[in-house]
Amino acid sequence: LMRSKLKAFGLFWYDFVVGDDWRVAASVVSALLITCLVSLSSVPSWWIVPAALVVLLPVSLWRATKRR
Repeated sequence: LMRSKLKAFGLFWYDFVVGDDWRVAASVVSALLITCLVSLSSVPSWWIVPAALVVLLPVSLWRATKRR
């Protein structure tokens, strides 16, 4: 019983985070990792995630509409 609940919990979070496109999830994780690495230097890193999202959103929408 406990194992099935843990599995359901893990599957929910996988579906919530990854959703329909694993490439978008991987790109967001990459943007966060790059932000973390850049923040260790003296270069401002606040702009990396918003810039990634500005690129990812249209690409994701284009891919979703292209499939139909």
